[in-house]
Amino acid sequence: MACGESTRAYGNRMDNIWALRAAFAVARGFRDAQDSFCSRVETGVWDDAEAQSKAQAYPEDYRWEALVEVLRGRVKVSVQCNEAVDLDAMVRLSQEFRIPISSIHSAIEGYLMPQILKGTYGGPAALALSIDSSKAKREAYRGSEFASRILAENGFSIVMKSEYPSRNARHLMYEAQLAHYYGLPPNLALTSVTAIPAFAAGLSHRVGILREGADADLVLWDSHPLQLGATPRKVWIDGILQVDADRAQVPENKQKKKDPAMQEPPKVPNFDAEREKAVRFEGLAPLRPNSTSAGRVVFQNVRELYTRERGDYAQFGLDGYEGMMNVVVERGRVTCIGRVCGSEGEDADLVVDLHGGSLVPGMMHFGPGLGVEEMEGEPSTGDGVRFDPLRANVPEVMGDIGALVRVSDALQFGTRNALLAHRAGVTYATTSFLRPAAFARGSFMGGLSASFRTGASNFFDRAALIKTVTALHVAVGRSSPMAPSPGVSVSTEIATLRRLLLNGEGEHTETGKWFKKAANGEIPLIIDVSNADIMATLIRLKNEVEEKRGSYMRMIFSRATEAYLLASEIARSKIGVILSPTRQFPWSWDERRVLPGPPLGNHTALTTLLKSGAMVGIGAWDTSYTQGVRFDLGWAVLESNGQISKKQAYELMTTNLEKLLDLEGWVGEMGELVAYDGGSALDFSSKPIAIVAPARGLVEVL
Repeated sequence: MACGESTRAYGNRMDNIWALRAAFAVARGFRDAQDSFCSRVETGVWDDAEAQSKAQAYPEDYRWEALVEVLRGRVKVSVQCNEAVDLDAMVRLSQEFRIPISSIHSAIEGYLMPQILKGTYGGPAALALSIDSSKAKREAYRGSEFASRILAENGFSIVMKSEYPSRNARHLMYEAQLAHYYGLPPNLALTSVTAIPAFAAGLSHRVGILREGADADLVLWDSHPLQLGATPRKVWIDGILQVDADRAQVPENKQKKKDPAMQEPPKVPNFDAEREKAVRFEGLAPLRPNSTSAGRVVFQNVRELYTRERGDYAQFGLDGYEGMMNVVVERGRVTCIGRVCGSEGEDADLVVDLHGGSLVPGMMHFGPGLGVEEMEGEPSTGDGVRFDPLRANVPEVMGDIGALVRVSDALQFGTRNALLAHRAGVTYATTSFLRPAAFARGSFMGGLSASFRTGASNFFDRAALIKTVTALHVAVGRSSPMAPSPGVSVSTEIATLRRLLLNGEGEHTETGKWFKKAANGEIPLIIDVSNADIMATLIRLKNEVEEKRGSYMRMIFSRATEAYLLASEIARSKIGVILSPTRQFPWSWDERRVLPGPPLGNHTALTTLLKSGAMVGIGAWDTSYTQGVRFDLGWAVLESNGQISKKQAYELMTTNLEKLLDLEGWVGEMGELVAYDGGSALDFSSKPIAIVAPARGLVEVL
């Protein structure tokens, strides 16, 4: 059963609950009539007034059969609810009709009302949660990544789910890993994807457990399952070996093999203060920095440091305790690095102990949504409906047949998603208007992207807007089966792109002006595309335009699921690639040929493209991935098995993106650094606690 605001066409919350109550009332009438009939049959009692009932049929109606079985307790009930008002309504419905609820899915605001949620008939339900704090719609706006820990402490059984298809169900264990990172004990994190969901589904006699008589469904992991990048080596289904990394000639991971700590649950940061704030502020805890310092700040016990130097990084630090160093920052700039720098903290305005942590460059978000809307699923919080020139005529008042618009004209500073990204170490963003094609891609035109600082309060903050126009974006691909209406053909999109790049529009229009710049290489042309055959056509188009215009185009493929199939051709053509996301999945027909990587093979799309010599960056296809991008990078390092270094991983979301997007002179040496307490930025041991901002001359304490 589902409740809440996601109605398909009409209705409201009262209609929703009334319809459920009315349905169960009818079902209860059938159940009572059936019980009465059976009672008379069993006892043989038939009074004179009801003598004719012997000839009557057993009272039933197939329309209500399932609900009657629910009332008898023979069918398990799963409920999908998010907001407190809807969860409360389901608790009351459960009590009114004496319905045991087996599981409640999402339950986003459940952590704010655990005592009420315990009131379901027959005892508390298992709660199926997802670590997704993207604030995608009104129902999710008060969601918290700490919900699993809070609800577990209140006695609830926790299930971690994938939210497929919006998140990759192939990596369900990653949800358990994130739950553990944010405070769920390791034993509960493991059972959240094994024993507890099996019990909630009524299948615990067969799956989710290891005991005699159960199905022999087993996984042998190469590291502790809660470690980032843990990968199955062998998988048995019904006792039959189905996945064998040895048979696939995938060697054991070097780092995992030599590090004994990888065989234990990861040591995670303490989030007690953040968890308390999440409850106290009902999911809307303040996101601005706790304090700032424009004076002398000393970071002590730094194990890993990367500083920006003319588009590249200088790396400092050694393995082991001897590698600890101090870093002195004055007015937002690093002035001293070493073991004796500021060791006593003398004359420091602020001393920050990183406990063996790291100081690394702030990362950049590349993708849609961030900074142009508060909630993706609430149109009233975004830019509104834009014209699609391939579906309808553009109003003459725009004076531009392509309806090309600028993201900088629609930027919203201070959205919760942007501030959450800032606090997660993603200090910059380059945003376009394009949407993931797997669900319902928007217009062929993705507009002119802008680059900005995620922590800025408004346009007039210092260094708020990095670049007003960063790149020109278009999308080429087949229409999603989930799109509200069929899109135009691929050939139409290619023909349109060819015409615009070959001076199809005059420079007096925005479309003509910016497509000419793209054709001449004055601005990057970023094409959202997944299919290798379409990419091959675009490579031919690039060659055609360059030959006819005598220019060099700065073409970039974003999303680029099947780009690895053309890795050498892409590198040879000097086309950049921005993979979004790093772990590919066949969301649509255009993306069916994914390269899965370990344990089914040695290579991923990322390692294949890097090996070819192509310039590669990493993006996020929606805001739900932004806070965890550093874990994506750490995962990429691990599954590459030595092919990607930490330095290369940082470059994928910093200097590589800056080079691809022509931002080297706009960020460069003045780029922000993020301080992580407790360990490396690329694993579960650390959390961001401060941001060093040279361009603003200060340090933010988060």
